[in-house]
Amino acid sequence: QVQLVESGGGLVQAGGSLRLSCAASGSISSINTMGWYRQAPGKQRELVAGITRGGSTNYADSVLGRFTISRDNAKNTLYLQMNSLKPEDTAVYYCVADSIFRVRTWGQGTQVTVSS
Repeated sequence: QVQLVESGGGLVQAGGSLRLSCAASGSISSINTMGWYRQAPGKQRELVAGITRGGSTNYADSVLGRFTISRDNAKNTLYLQMNSLKPEDTAVYYCVADSIFRVRTWGQGTQVTVSS
């Protein structure tokens, strides 16, 4: 099994930056793709960004050019650098890990609030 723990959320003004981290533990060698999802109040959970074990990335159109996903396989940690934050980025952000056995693990989530 894989365990994920997010950190780095908080309150920031519009235009500011935050970096989220997600520490993975457990069956690390089984992890393939990782990513970040978010869910705003009253909205469906949506994919923000994903990254393969080899480093290929994909982003939601709404964050392209502002957010950067990265992973440090040596530290078993996933990151999301968020710049030029907007009030509409306010949400709970979740880290996910997909194993080679096609099992998805979710983190507990971290709140990001962007004030206008």
